[in-house]
Amino acid sequence: MLVALGVMLLMQSYVSWHVWRVLPFSTPVKITILLIMLAALACMVLQFKSDGLPLNMATAMYEIGNSWLIIMFYLLMAFLLLDVGRMVHLIPAAWLKGNAITSIVLTGVMLVTFIAGNIHYHNKQRQEINLTTEKPLERPLKIVMVSDLHAGFHNRCAEVGRWVDMINNEHPDMILIAGDLIDGNVRPLKEQGTTEELRRFKAPVIACLGNHEYITGINKAIDLIQQSGINLLRDSITTISNVTIVGRDDRSNQHRKSVEQLMKEVPRDNYVILLDHQPYHLEEAEHNGVDLQLSGHTHRGQVWPLNWVTKKMYECDYGSWKRGKTDYYVSSGIGIWGGKFRIGTSSEYAVITITSQQ
Repeated sequence: MLVALGVMLLMQSYVSWHVWRVLPFSTPVKITILLIMLAALACMVLQFKSDGLPLNMATAMYEIGNSWLIIMFYLLMAFLLLDVGRMVHLIPAAWLKGNAITSIVLTGVMLVTFIAGNIHYHNKQRQEINLTTEKPLERPLKIVMVSDLHAGFHNRCAEVGRWVDMINNEHPDMILIAGDLIDGNVRPLKEQGTTEELRRFKAPVIACLGNHEYITGINKAIDLIQQSGINLLRDSITTISNVTIVGRDDRSNQHRKSVEQLMKEVPRDNYVILLDHQPYHLEEAEHNGVDLQLSGHTHRGQVWPLNWVTKKMYECDYGSWKRGKTDYYVSSGIGIWGGKFRIGTSSEYAVITITSQQ
């Protein structure tokens, strides 16, 4: 936590210094702008101590603080690029000191980027996936898979209700949630009535845990998920007809069962779906006869260029993948952590149809 705070302070200091230099305003105006930036950073830091505040105020702190973190990151990239350009004599030094044109252009680019990113976040993408299996199924199976709802202060009850309607309109046989249903605090879900919205799903809902359930407090998170009428699988399995869903505990639990241990309980003639929030060690599903693994967690980086980072971190950070006879789908998430911006990535839900070749 202290390291993260130190990094944020360094970023804020660098951005603040450049904002002070580039703005063509009087000293009192520039001081006011820097104080607003500092207040946004304070919201980011103090949101974790907001339980005693009214819900609307705690929500505002979350929205402002986490949005500012991403905006500050983009300002940091912009000023670094300008500094490099200045050092290699591609950009005149005058562009970075009391320059109205630079200020207007930079402000315009930021506004367009983040307004477009917010609109894109709210436009949920429908990913259609068609799979076949040699195993017997009574009929084609239609699944809606979502991950990373991050319901809480920013993805509030009405937004979750919109997602429920969207999913119900698909008329799925089952709904699978691959972790991080809760963002980090059960309080806003309880006070807003989000559990009642989640109970409106019209198909069986099965979920596994994600790392944010552990951030929330695992016992509080489990209680709330179960109150929502969701079948939570924590290193356990459930079978519907001849389809077995294996829900693996999140890797936050260092003592969770291995895929091999979990598969010992599974009838091998059944079609097997593994829910594992974080898509590490994909070979384990392949080696143990899993037919389909569903994961989330990566957000595909959430905003550019962090999608380049996740692509390097994971064998598959997003989309469909195949290893041997095992299919995989890693979702970028229907919700989001932090600021509601999607830049170079999408918020989505997957509609998966599995058909038997027999």
